Amino acid sequence: MPEGHTIHRLARDCAERFLHAPVRVSSPQGKFADGAALIDGTEMTSAEAHGKHLFLGFPGFLGPGDTAWVHVHLGLFGKVAFGPAPPPPPAGTVRLRLTGPAAFMDLRGPTVCALITPGEKQAVHDRLGPDPLREDADPDAAWRRISRSRTTVAALLMDQKVVAGVGNVYRAEVLFRHGVDPYLPGRDLTRGQWRAIWDDLVELMREGVRNNRIDTVRPEHTPEAMGRPPRVDDHGGEVYVYRRAGQACHVCGEAVRVSELAARNLFWCPGCQPANVPGA
Repeated sequence: MPEGHTIHRLARDCAERFLHAPVRVSSPQGKFADGAALIDGTEMTSAEAHGKHLFLGFPGFLGPGDTAWVHVHLGLFGKVAFGPAPPPPPAGTVRLRLTGPAAFMDLRGPTVCALITPGEKQAVHDRLGPDPLREDADPDAAWRRISRSRTTVAALLMDQKVVAGVGNVYRAEVLFRHGVDPYLPGRDLTRGQWRAIWDDLVELMREGVRNNRIDTVRPEHTPEAMGRPPRVDDHGGEVYVYRRAGQACHVCGEAVRVSELAARNLFWCPGCQPANVPGA
């Protein structure tokens, strides 16, 4: 499933291609045909993300001055492809096609693709935690939940009701970068540790949006600095522990470990993330 930086990058890409221009909206597959018909030919007025949710705003059926929102959640199988206009005939199961003056976008296989009202959009925001990539994010809202919880920090970071947009890669990497045992209960994390983790997520995820890939290693641990081969992985950039089980840690040399937590693989270094040491 894409991490939050990917969805924010997608919102930016949609804005660059379609904002403030008439957009043809269709559903070649047919599953979004009714919603597409209501906004077809109108101007896209907004494109934003919250966590792993994309929202595209259109004036339409709601009345003057109001906005209808196309709500998209890619889930595990959703894919987006852009291309120059005019688009070719749709191939495969295209749930949503946007066509602007100079570009088109095809959406396939999302978990959610629905036309919603402002109230329904707000309900999605209300059930999500703060997103490190949003200007309105309040890290203290996440801290209030984390500081009272017996749940592991690793599980809390993946809970979209606690922090929106963090996935398996950012979870593993940010805990490594701050030497936090992933099995530490949330209530044993210090406020200073949490704030450092949050600030680091903000910077790492902003870089992810800029570069359209995840890089988490510090300058002294890059392939060039260490004289090692670059990482080759379909998830992209240089990392410390994610998908490196059994390999030597770039910092201490111990073997990176992997275990299952909440049905997801959890990667960590036992040397750099000593077991359950509150406030270390």
